[in-house]
Amino acid sequence: MTQEQNLLSGSVPRKLIAFALPLLLANILQSFYNVVDMLVVGQFVGETGLAAISNASKLCYIINSICIGMTMGGAVLIAQYKGANNKKGQAETFQMLSMLSLATSILLTVISLAGYQPLFRALNVPADAFQDACNYMKIICYGTVFVFGYNAVCSVLKGLGDSKSPLCFVGIATIINVGLDIILVGPLGMGTKGAAYATITAQGISFVISIFYLKRHHVFFGTTVCKKFTVQWDKIVAILKIGLPTAIQMVVVNTAYLLVTGMLNQFGTSVSAASGVGLQINTFAGMPCWAVGQAVTAMVGQCMGGEQIKRARKVVKIGLLVNIAMTLVVVLCVQVFAEQLILLFGSNSQEVVTDGVYYLRVCCGVNSLIYAAMYTLDSFAIGVGAANVAMLNALLDAVVVRLPVSWILAFTLGMGFPGIYFGQALSPILPAFVGFIYFKSGIWERKSLIQKNRKEGNPE
Repeated sequence: MTQEQNLLSGSVPRKLIAFALPLLLANILQSFYNVVDMLVVGQFVGETGLAAISNASKLCYIINSICIGMTMGGAVLIAQYKGANNKKGQAETFQMLSMLSLATSILLTVISLAGYQPLFRALNVPADAFQDACNYMKIICYGTVFVFGYNAVCSVLKGLGDSKSPLCFVGIATIINVGLDIILVGPLGMGTKGAAYATITAQGISFVISIFYLKRHHVFFGTTVCKKFTVQWDKIVAILKIGLPTAIQMVVVNTAYLLVTGMLNQFGTSVSAASGVGLQINTFAGMPCWAVGQAVTAMVGQCMGGEQIKRARKVVKIGLLVNIAMTLVVVLCVQVFAEQLILLFGSNSQEVVTDGVYYLRVCCGVNSLIYAAMYTLDSFAIGVGAANVAMLNALLDAVVVRLPVSWILAFTLGMGFPGIYFGQALSPILPAFVGFIYFKSGIWERKSLIQKNRKEGNPE
């Protein structure tokens, strides 16, 4: 029996928190992939290894963004069909999501393999870290199909209301990744290559386990609908309507981080390594925010499919309160233990520690609370099928604020790399305001893809 649940009844706060907690633990464990890589590489390779993984991880985030964004379209559509109690629509959506995921993963692998070296050169990756970054990235690119496959399965389960099974898959993969990291990078001395092999092996095993889980519990596999494969263009279009804007949203934000890294690289290896470590810690600090956001997306999706607009509004309001409260606690902990957290990554350079602490002081403060509100509202927009709103906010964040303000402060006004930190801290203010206006406007109330199909007379 699977862990899927109906999110349309019961206490909203209790359902939201119960659904978000496994997602939080899964997000934390999944982030261990890159963090463990950095921890182990920092211990055995040193500052150049940290700088290499710091730069390569930004490109990894972009690849992961496309995976998560594209599969999110399937998650939302399945959530809405779940709310409408339409099993045929759920199964057909799963088929089309699987097909799209495979095709996109192959295309993305080819593009990534062709582009990572020119990209690293354009970003001014420090010369002493360049080859290590390339060694790491080449191997990671070949594992893209596993990332897509795993995220597709987990998105389907989240749409059905199951947030516990993905946690189990990630837990197993994390144990494998940590063990292989220590062996390959340490005793076998494979450096960044070893860290990359550990990561893709863990991802591959996680994907295989998730597929076996679906088959064993007859989630779409073995059903009457799935025995006959036919291309459902209405499902493909519906997935892409949410998936493409969501992928663009996440790619824009992570590309901005990549370009910001290029700016920071101009200040030397120590600043590059410190900023990479600071970003990893900040990423962990954002885990509760992302978990609550994913829960909001799933719950709002089911509410829209079940035409429960009032409950959808309540989900967003509770989600905002929970997200800001949880983020506040995490931010306070980061500020108190900033130096100790930087030291965990194994650098003996006082300059790296000082610059890393400064990064956390600026980039993991009040701005994180604003970001929590922004992400909750963006997650709501995706859940109702208006992923274009989240995409707009990503453009406002990255293109309108983060990049130009960082450049002006750092280079035009001569603030140096601290100016880049302040540019990042200011970026979520405008998108949070736009998301709030969209929520209060009420124009989203008829955005459900299911409702649109009914209105247009299309089959479900």
